[in-house]
Amino acid sequence: MDANLFLQDLRLKPASLDALASQLAQENPWTQEKLTQENDFLFIGMGSSHYASGVAAARLRSLGVRATAELASNSLLPKLTSKSVIIAVSASGKSEETNSVIKDLATQHRVISITNDLDAPLAQMSASAVAMHAGVEAGGVVCRTYTHTLALERSLEDAILGKPSSLTDDLTASSRAMVHLLETSDAWLPRFRQMMTTGDGSYFVAPAERLTNAQQSALMMREGPRLTAVGCETGDWSHVDVYLTKTTDYRMALFAGSKWESNLMNWCNQRNSTVVAVGGDIEGATYSLRYPGDDNKEVRFFTESFISELLAADCWINP
Repeated sequence: MDANLFLQDLRLKPASLDALASQLAQENPWTQEKLTQENDFLFIGMGSSHYASGVAAARLRSLGVRATAELASNSLLPKLTSKSVIIAVSASGKSEETNSVIKDLATQHRVISITNDLDAPLAQMSASAVAMHAGVEAGGVVCRTYTHTLALERSLEDAILGKPSSLTDDLTASSRAMVHLLETSDAWLPRFRQMMTTGDGSYFVAPAERLTNAQQSALMMREGPRLTAVGCETGDWSHVDVYLTKTTDYRMALFAGSKWESNLMNWCNQRNSTVVAVGGDIEGATYSLRYPGDDNKEVRFFTESFISELLAADCWINP
């Protein structure tokens, strides 16, 4: 992995997302798969692929579609039927755990992979494959492929339900937000870094419907600069992470939008924790980091992890 190349990968992210939006506007790659609400879906992956798929499966369930997301390393996979479709997700297409389980499942069930390399083993084992079109990530860290996974899983939802959506507009708006964040990084990034990294670790908290972004954000801090970082869900935070505010210099990026923010903020304010509100103004927050389009929850979904990726790159390049 290379820190400077990682930053270059991030700088290419807006253009990459624009290109994907243009492709999706012309054709949804899932349409030809002829998937319906009569199918049930099992998402398989590891790491950020699993993070993204957890939200994708939850969204489908909320819409009445049977779907679950499991780690490829899990030996307790759900029972499959003749209507089951496995969505295997791996940016490289070479994840050992994912390929191992798909090798077994592909002999009896339909597997569709989402990957950035159609020549990789995963795509070759699958009945069909959907390309991420994210380009080569020269830095060796999943970043563009992560956001493209979010987008392609959202386009899968559209195809299953047979409905039009605002997806391509949302991706374009997210790209504009990323450009803004890059162009103004000198104004916000130093302050954000000071608030997030001068305590006892960095904590990223998001609503359940965007939990994947908190998990991805924490992963970026661990994978690149090798710093302590944790991702958590806003409501659950008051049950599992609140304890650390009593004994540590607690530093949190709170991705706005959960109805449970007030509970969290009550604890943080009582214990003088540092909270950066991202994508919204939250009463009691130490600082608010806003960007164009952040009043749209879909733009938040595709954008907010980019902020953490830029933080990770800065910490990695300038330790």
